[in-house]
Amino acid sequence: MADTATVAILGSWGYYGLLEDARSYPVETPYGAPSDDIVIGTAHGERVAYLTRSGRERTIPPHRINHRANIWALHSLGVRHVLAATPAGAFDPAVGVGTVMVPDQLVDRTGRVDDTFHDDEDVRVSFAEPFSAATRAAAVAALREQRWVVGDGGVVVAIRGPRFSTTAESRWYAAQGWDLVSTTPYPESVLARELGMGYACVALVTDHDVIAETPWPVSQEQVRSALDANTLRLREALVRAAAALS
Repeated sequence: MADTATVAILGSWGYYGLLEDARSYPVETPYGAPSDDIVIGTAHGERVAYLTRSGRERTIPPHRINHRANIWALHSLGVRHVLAATPAGAFDPAVGVGTVMVPDQLVDRTGRVDDTFHDDEDVRVSFAEPFSAATRAAAVAALREQRWVVGDGGVVVAIRGPRFSTTAESRWYAAQGWDLVSTTPYPESVLARELGMGYACVALVTDHDVIAETPWPVSQEQVRSALDANTLRLREALVRAAAALS
């Protein structure tokens, strides 16, 4: 029988090796294979799970992530809170690269149709508040304890990827008063809601999309560079948040 954990870190890159006594568990789901095996180990005396959505070797692009399999697999191992780290572009150039934001609202612009577990039944879920208040609060507290500059709240617009925004799209998002753009908070957040899991998006600002003064425009190399520069520090804060929620 597989190990269990009540809290999971769902990340993009660089989180292997952060848990003690870690073991990998392959999980079969009704929706196919998740992005990788689920890793469960100990952090600060608590059992914590980890899954990388992009695959161990960064081989899965955003539009190919099997979100339903990922969320189902975590839930099947007892996970009830998800701390989802994601790279994001900020529309305000005053929000520096390396800043972390924990948004409290979301706009879906992905056009995805694999965003429910209820394909064959008429089930509606409340999604007015897309992110869990308790899960968000634990993330913000842990980040501030680790002396991160944290934006508590804000609106993230989720796009499908793999392409970045056009200049017109980016200007439109900014004109709506939205704060961030990312590819993963949706459908992860609504799938977690359908299974009764608390979900918080922890957005690491890696760029300023395509409308800020510098740098312009965003590139894959720029995003990966910012991720690599900040992930080791960010993961410790997320581990502390996960332990606090366990």
